[in-house]
Amino acid sequence: MTAREPIDKQQAWRALSQHADAMREVHLKDLFQERDGRHERYTRRAAGMMLDLSKQRWREETLDMLLDLARAADVPAAIGRLLSGERVNRSEDRPALHTALRLPADARLEVDGEDVVPGVHRTLDHMATMVAKFHAGQWRGATGRAITDVVNLGVGGSDLGPLMVTHALADYRPRDMHPVEVHFASTMDGSQLADYLTRLNPETTLFVISSKSFTTIDTLSNARTARDWLFSHLADGDDVDGLVMRQHFIGVSASPEKMSEWGIADNNQLEFWEWVGGRYSLWGAIGLPIALAVGMENFQALLAGAHAMDRHFATAELADNLPVLLALAGIWNVNFLDIRAHSILPYDGRLEYFASYLEQLEMESNGKSVTNDGRSIDYSTCPVLWGQLGPNAQHAFYQLLHQGTQPVECDFIAPIRRYDRVEDEATRKHLKAQHRLTLANCFAQSRVLMLGDDAIEDDGPRPSHKRYRGNQPSTTLLLDRLTPETLGALVALYEHKVFVQATIWDINPFDQWGVELGKKIATQTEQILTTHEGVESLDDSSRGLIETVWRESEY
Repeated sequence: MTAREPIDKQQAWRALSQHADAMREVHLKDLFQERDGRHERYTRRAAGMMLDLSKQRWREETLDMLLDLARAADVPAAIGRLLSGERVNRSEDRPALHTALRLPADARLEVDGEDVVPGVHRTLDHMATMVAKFHAGQWRGATGRAITDVVNLGVGGSDLGPLMVTHALADYRPRDMHPVEVHFASTMDGSQLADYLTRLNPETTLFVISSKSFTTIDTLSNARTARDWLFSHLADGDDVDGLVMRQHFIGVSASPEKMSEWGIADNNQLEFWEWVGGRYSLWGAIGLPIALAVGMENFQALLAGAHAMDRHFATAELADNLPVLLALAGIWNVNFLDIRAHSILPYDGRLEYFASYLEQLEMESNGKSVTNDGRSIDYSTCPVLWGQLGPNAQHAFYQLLHQGTQPVECDFIAPIRRYDRVEDEATRKHLKAQHRLTLANCFAQSRVLMLGDDAIEDDGPRPSHKRYRGNQPSTTLLLDRLTPETLGALVALYEHKVFVQATIWDINPFDQWGVELGKKIATQTEQILTTHEGVESLDDSSRGLIETVWRESEY
């Protein structure tokens, strides 16, 4: 692929820069007064959700110019390259085929002359066999007792995705099967794992070791602790260690030889391909904890929802394409309105971990400062992204959103309907009232961010410390319901948004070289801490910190 002209030097970008000069002082309340029907003009639906972009600080000519920018960046062709398996991960010279993990079994996708779909479904079938065995109470530990607790050992994409989805779909846990509780331990310091090891029964606990390379130090240090815990608590006897490894460990990795070296039984290994990035991996074997928590049928529904968004992304015109429009709203705010903070605000407690998941997805993907051809970038790329459950955040950082000096773009996310499945009529009535209150808060907050003081009539002028300036842009995403299908579509929506923005910024969203140097230096530092050799080569601060640890601890 040849290098293209820098996007900020192209006519489409220059036109937007000039247009932004005129739009920068235009208030959202004025945009709503200019024409009726703004909500309808800037709302699109697909895959069980509605995207309302009417509270973005733009006009129709703004969106037309942004669509021209997308065409100048050749976004339609880039979408085709991604979905067809071309080597879009240029720095690592491989495809990024997370979308292949959710293709139906009768699909076909050739990469380097090989159809990858059969291999994907072999792994899904292997997962299904494992899950069925757990849910039937037939997966037994070394002492013959059925496994009741599964601890996922992973970090980054091997942790955040499964953690987020299992929490979001807690309502879909199977009720008529052998109970299996799923837990997550990711921290390098062992604090999460230590808590589990004091509460769980080694006879009925299994560990899933999830690591693409099977060399991740955070994960393997936890795995070694778990192995030692099992060995020390289960009775001695012939081949007990081997039995423990066979019955209490499952491995998920792109490196089967390293899993085997570690002691994972061949039949307990699930395949993970090099062409799937860690933060895009919950759709395959990394999703085993999800399937254990909600059942394989619901896991397949999650894949189907994501695939529905993939089809929409592939076929919808740019002006009606949800991922493209969401991406363009972000481009407009970051690059032309100079809004470099973005908050994710779900109004549903089941989406508690969604903001954390998106923090990795977006900032690890697009936190780049060099183009695909190695040129230093002189325009902004990924904004600082953070968030929390909206009802909680209202009592935490909304003060900054409403009256602070930092402009922030916000995404409000909520299901339209909830608690339909609650059987008790009185309980269902009260819970629905609570959901109505939650939606009222969601809509009210975006309204105040938009209009400021004009959101409500008042008897007189407000003192300055009570003034709301408004004009903070936001997007509202409404799901029909939060189901496996709509959650899959929601995650895929943000995956594709990230890709579209990366295409326009001319960066690679599928590598993460920025984390590698820290890992290397950490390994060197641990050797110095352990051997007490080489500290003199360090900077004064690092040397002082290490020497403090030597003086005041057992190290």
